[in-house]
Amino acid sequence: MRGGPSVLGIVLAGGEGKRLMPLTADRAKPAVTFGGTYRLVDFVLSNLVNGDILRICVLTQYKSHSLDRHVTTTWRMSSLLGNYVTPVPAQQRLGPRWYLGSADAILQSLNLVHDEQPDYIAVFGADHVYRMDPRHMLKQHVESGAGVTVAGIRVPRSEASSFGVISPATDGTRVERFLEKPTDPPGLRGDPDRVFASMGNYLFTTKVLIDALHRDSEDPRSVHDMGGSILPMLTERGVAQLYDFDTNHVPGESALEHGYWRDVGTLDSYYEAHMDLIAERPVFSLENRRWPIYTHSGQLPPARFCAGGIASESVVSPGCEIRGQVTRSVLSPGVAVGQGAVVQGSVLHDNVRIGRGAVVREAVLDKNVDVPPGATIGVNPERDRELYTVSEGGVIALGKGQRVL
Repeated sequence: MRGGPSVLGIVLAGGEGKRLMPLTADRAKPAVTFGGTYRLVDFVLSNLVNGDILRICVLTQYKSHSLDRHVTTTWRMSSLLGNYVTPVPAQQRLGPRWYLGSADAILQSLNLVHDEQPDYIAVFGADHVYRMDPRHMLKQHVESGAGVTVAGIRVPRSEASSFGVISPATDGTRVERFLEKPTDPPGLRGDPDRVFASMGNYLFTTKVLIDALHRDSEDPRSVHDMGGSILPMLTERGVAQLYDFDTNHVPGESALEHGYWRDVGTLDSYYEAHMDLIAERPVFSLENRRWPIYTHSGQLPPARFCAGGIASESVVSPGCEIRGQVTRSVLSPGVAVGQGAVVQGSVLHDNVRIGRGAVVREAVLDKNVDVPPGATIGVNPERDRELYTVSEGGVIALGKGQRVL
């Protein structure tokens, strides 16, 4: 923040993303394509950069090549001003071992902190879809004098087992308890059917974080995780506070979009977040020019619609060629839909080919999948379950280059 406190951004991007298989079979979860032209990591990086946090380290580990390449080629900041976004692979600085957890990842990367000597550290996750202005959270953190401020969003209590849960004290801001994926957490005061879920975004006073990481590293019982170890520790010390995401306002957002945040950790949630994009009044719009989501989609020509090809309620990226019928779908660059083919309610990644007369319904096809002429996906559920990955919600997923019979 120019003229204000110095802030270092650390993005935790080492997630394996097992629940997003087969999309993560060949890449880290933050590198998964989203919304046609973006990668998941673009959302957190755009939020930080738009919010004037301009020195950012992206910690990677699992199958990180495509993620490293995307960050390196896309996120080029002004070296004249000393700004940067840089991928940082696991380096085994503390011995011959990989990261034991998200807290250990930062511990092993403390050289980055010592080099920058920031006043505060923003530790954000890399695999959520949302807009957030971190300046509001930073202002609250600085004024409160807290050791850590954790962003929370209200979710139904029935979903609490998927998140870290923040129980605020009676003042509404101090964190009384931090529970990692509890099965039966207490509801909120005045709203017993909802809880505050951690968004995986934290702001630390630098000295507090360094001290907590060293203490955690000496605890043989610790899982060395930010949510499972560091936050409970700082909560017990009384230095953790809540930032209510509902109070965050992003320039250019509509009332319908306010407070939108999606954890796209499963195939079903990933698919549903795409369906959010294509509604006539989308609850999350990619068109906010006052708070853009940045990416690089290559040098491609505009999309072409040929031989009666049509697309409705859809996102169609550059380089696509449509000769069939596309409805309620998201198409990444280079997708080709053959004459007479039908694509409904689907997400097609880069360079997918849909052959003449083929039918694809409620499916996610990773890049370079070739659907032969006349083939069907999403028409015969029993056959699909035998051949492909099918989620609990019935979404069919094919991995990168997977053969279609």
